[in-house]
Amino acid sequence: MRGRVMSPPHGPDPLWLVLLSAVGAMAQSPNCPAKCTCQYLGVNCTGQQLQEFPTAIPLDTRQLILATNNISYLPSVELNFLSDLVYLDCRENAISEDLDFAFISLNKLVYLDLSFNNLTRVTWSTFSQLSNLVVLKLSDNPNLAEIEKDSFSNNTGLRHLDVSRTGLTFLDTSTVKELPNLKSLGLSENPWNCNCSFLDFALWMKENGVRFPDPKNISCYSPAALRGWPLPEVESKLHYTCLLHLQETDYAFLGLIGFCIFSAGTVAAWLAGICVVLYEFHTTKGEDDEEEEYEEAIT
Repeated sequence: MRGRVMSPPHGPDPLWLVLLSAVGAMAQSPNCPAKCTCQYLGVNCTGQQLQEFPTAIPLDTRQLILATNNISYLPSVELNFLSDLVYLDCRENAISEDLDFAFISLNKLVYLDLSFNNLTRVTWSTFSQLSNLVVLKLSDNPNLAEIEKDSFSNNTGLRHLDVSRTGLTFLDTSTVKELPNLKSLGLSENPWNCNCSFLDFALWMKENGVRFPDPKNISCYSPAALRGWPLPEVESKLHYTCLLHLQETDYAFLGLIGFCIFSAGTVAAWLAGICVVLYEFHTTKGEDDEEEEYEEAIT
């Protein structure tokens, strides 16, 4: 009988075990944070109930996903060690701390999602170092009540900006007007205060070529007379109200100014009259004194 090569009766070939181990080593970084999944240049910690920013993240990480956790603070030092980050997703957390120094070294960042957090304000220095930022999501931060003027002046590459469903009542026109590459701007379901200061922004919305997602829900919240008015359409109403039509307070102000001018004129005329009378009195008295001196000299 010819001899036959016998294969192991049970279990996988040892060669396959070696290959599987190699693939696993490539997929899983040895420095992967606890509760996170790591692949080549990517770390995913979604939905792990993390209370703090994870440690031991590989320094060459390009994509970091921290979505759906309970993180309340982004530590500047730890985060800025990840200087190669391109994609950062922090949506659905509890971030409320000041972010002015959180992104100092992340100048390669292209995508940043901070939606569904507790942010309260954005200042000029918050995103000033993110010169390559293309997508910025700040929606669903109900306590976000202020975005300072020129907060995105260094983010000229920004294409998509979303500030929907926040506490914003006003947005300075220069904040978005100086974004030459802006293609999409989310503004829906905010309590916009459509007073006269909002006229310039309403004009910008009407004239620029930016796309507004969900335009039906971009409307005025106050004053009560304009509640529900779509922002692009409120421009004509504000133009009439603020530039052509005078309110009761305007008439009261003009009346007060007129009264002040009339009173000032009356007082000025009265003082002028007194000055004239005094001048004539002293002039007449001086002439009488001269006549008396002349008569005395003759006698």
